[in-house]
Parts: sequence; C-alpha cells; structure tokens
Amino acid sequence: MRVLMLTSGLLLLTGCAGLPDPDPSQAWIDLGNRQDTALQALEVDAKTSVDHRYFQVQPGSHELTVRYQFAVEPGNIGPNAEPLWRDCRLNVKFKDFNAGQRYQLQAGSIGFRPWAKLYDQQRKVVGQGMPAGCQQS
Repeated sequence: MRVLMLTSGLLLLTGCAGLPDPDPSQAWIDLGNRQDTALQALEVDAKTSVDHRYFQVQPGSHELTVRYQFAVEPGNIGPNAEPLWRDCRLNVKFKDFNAGQRYQLQAGSIGFRPWAKLYDQQRKVVGQGMPAGCQQS
C-alpha cells in the first residue's frame, strides 16, 4: 500500500513539474480532468493552443475551445450495451479574464450530452460551455 501511495505521489509531481510558471500579466486556465475522461485545450479565439494541458490568455474577452472525451455508460444506452466513447468539442466564452488570476475549466456529461463550466478563484461559475459537435470514437 505504501509503495502504491509513493508511486502515485511521484507520478502526480512529475505531471505538475512539466507545466511552466504562470505569467502574472496573463490569466491562467487549468483544465480539471476526471477519472476515465480527457479534457484538452484546443484553441483560443480560433487559434491553435500551444499546450493542450492549460490555457494562458491576455486579460479581456476570449473564446476557449476544448476537446472532451468521455464514456457514455451502458445504462444510458440500453441493455447489454458496451460503454460508448464520445469525442466532443465545447466552446466557452468569457469577457472578463483578469491578469494574474487562475481559473478552472471543468467538464462532465449527462448521458450523451457534454457540459463545461469555467470557475474563478472563488469557485464562482463565470462561464458555460456550448457544445460544438461530437463524434463517436
């Protein structure tokens, strides 16, 4: 058990070690991943994102596009079904990003429908994602 905890802790630190330090003149948007899902940064204002693990933007208004992959549980599909993987894009608009602030973008799903919410540092919802298309993967 201790070996598992130590290994998990080291893997977590290794993953975080690769992120750059946030630029205090920009806003930083963390992507909250859940178990068995994947959330990736794709675009800022229709321009390809440099790193798929986070967004860093100038203060002001921006539209973020993310890729969210998740499994639709068999109970939402029908009897004797296998989980169905969905690959979706969502757009999140927010007009008041502030320099030096950290935001968190979280995604989830209800059945086949994905959702995304943007939170500020006080955990207040400041933006909602709009679906921009899904495929089965």
